[in-house]
Amino acid sequence: MLALAPAIVAADGQWSTLSQGRTCEAAARSVGTVYKDRLPARASLSFDAGGPRHGQLAIRLSRVPRAGATVMLTIGDQPFMLMSQGDMAWSRGPRQEQAIIAAMRRSGGMRVEARSPGGGRIVDRYSLDGAPLAIDAAAACSATLVNR
Repeated sequence: MLALAPAIVAADGQWSTLSQGRTCEAAARSVGTVYKDRLPARASLSFDAGGPRHGQLAIRLSRVPRAGATVMLTIGDQPFMLMSQGDMAWSRGPRQEQAIIAAMRRSGGMRVEARSPGGGRIVDRYSLDGAPLAIDAAAACSATLVNR
């Protein structure tokens, strides 16, 4: 069975709200360089209709970090340590997700940092212009799917 492409529910600034199946997400690409041979860095907050995710943050890094490297998200001046595997990183649970969303609402930007296999820095930056609307739209979108 083919999966349907996500539908755009809302868009503002650098962020959009997407709906696919029983999941809605607020998502944005990083503001940095996009390389031809790699997928662009991407951040998203997922909300499942009646499911376990209510703002889970997922980040696809622009490059795969060194094995065992710490992945840090900084929003404004507030740091958050993320879980990671390969080129993906995630929030650590509902309490951290609430704190991340609150920080996103009051800041203009965020960055994700890790160490590359060669020891250099990986830094992916995001504008938060439009993030509050996209987050609210994703939460509302998932709430409407519960009743379907």
